[in-house]
Amino acid sequence: MIVYSVTVNIEDEVHDDWLQWMKETHIPDVMNTGFFSNYRILKVISHQEEKDGTTYNIQYDCVSMADLHKYQVQHAPKLQKEHNDRYENKFVAFRTLLEKA
Repeated sequence: MIVYSVTVNIEDEVHDDWLQWMKETHIPDVMNTGFFSNYRILKVISHQEEKDGTTYNIQYDCVSMADLHKYQVQHAPKLQKEHNDRYENKFVAFRTLLEKA
């Protein structure tokens, strides 16, 4: 199993709107692509006192690298653009691929 991990630090001024939008719109849109079997949204609690904003890690479970690649080509650009357009200059994000050992 492949875990597609997205870590986002979101500014305080848009935090509540962002979290609601992620739970009600963005994550369901990602899941509705059919490439992921499960997800988790986790709040990062280490080193929070040193940063502005709040950091979250969203993990999506994917069966294979081939499926993840299809998602990245067919759906990710549009979904990432929606996020970027809505929260431009209010977040920092990075993505990591993990494999269940």
